[in-house]
Amino acid sequence: MRRLGSTRRRGRTSRLVAAGVACGAALGALTVPSAEAGPLGQGRPHWAPKDPGTPQVRFRGLAAVDRRTAWLAGTGGTVLRTTDGGASWRNVSPPGAADLQFRDVEAFDARRAVVLAIGEGEASRVYRTEDGGASWTESFRNTDPKAFYDCLAFFDRRHGLAMSDPVDGRFRILSTSDGGRSWRMLPPAGMPPALDGEAGFAASGQCLVTSGPKDVWLATGGGAHARVLHSADRGLTWTAADTPVPAGDPAKGVFSLAFRDRGHGLAVGGDYRPDQASPQAAAFTADGGRTWTPAATSPPAYRSGAAWLPHSRTAALAVGPTGTDLTTDAGRTWRTIDTGSYDTVDCTPDLSCWAAGEQGRVARLER
Repeated sequence: MRRLGSTRRRGRTSRLVAAGVACGAALGALTVPSAEAGPLGQGRPHWAPKDPGTPQVRFRGLAAVDRRTAWLAGTGGTVLRTTDGGASWRNVSPPGAADLQFRDVEAFDARRAVVLAIGEGEASRVYRTEDGGASWTESFRNTDPKAFYDCLAFFDRRHGLAMSDPVDGRFRILSTSDGGRSWRMLPPAGMPPALDGEAGFAASGQCLVTSGPKDVWLATGGGAHARVLHSADRGLTWTAADTPVPAGDPAKGVFSLAFRDRGHGLAVGGDYRPDQASPQAAAFTADGGRTWTPAATSPPAYRSGAAWLPHSRTAALAVGPTGTDLTTDAGRTWRTIDTGSYDTVDCTPDLSCWAAGEQGRVARLER
């Protein structure tokens, strides 16, 4: 989405070096030995609350643009936006949406964003704004009672996809080439058959993720195996790979994916029921999702969101109702660094990470 001419290459290199140094310092503070670490707290990078004043809302949709700008989407048809780092929030909810459940938001900047409402039939809708939420256009409303849309993802400012749970035995994919102004259904022939009971999880807006101009991955659960489906042509054709994350129950599977490039990815999930254990709830891939390896040390409980730390090849965060976990070896091992409840997490190139969840909880990683 960003293009720099050759005359600006030196400046870009300098900025990346500076970003790498800053990120290295932050990682150094985050990755002290676990015996010394404790929870995220003062003097170290920690989740600093950015209270939007909406304790009745659960935010599962989060789009972090940069350190100052972020969008939230949640229950009660709620969409919030900050442009001052979370010091203040503006309610920019679409009018007449109070009965909808927004579970995903994709933002291009402080003015342009697309939000997804989930649910059966006409409850699944897509809205788009070009003026910071002052006005919204409904660009898609599902009319098929068998469809249930879970997630959105964009490759760039124009091209994006939305996915539905299987309809007639296959996951359904919508495509846009005009930034979400209009949508068309992609042919189902390129999608492999779904397993019995297989579906996506609208838990964090991260069951459908992209990397680069054409690669996209889709996370599943509920079937006999938790799978990750991959397309290298913007959703026209797909291949499926089993993961070691436990499935076999409607509450189990892969809930979130994060890819730092087209080869290296993370999968987290488990069993979202609080009274059930979630062993082997994380896996990683180094071949674009063709094969998945279980984490040697997984998060201790169900996790619904994941994100790579900016400019890092090895560090990432996973969040869930019982805490935040950190990996510093590209998903091979995880350790808990905070016990607060968050459903989703997102990081930006300017070294900013945000998290959001139940009871209006919003935070930004600060030092």
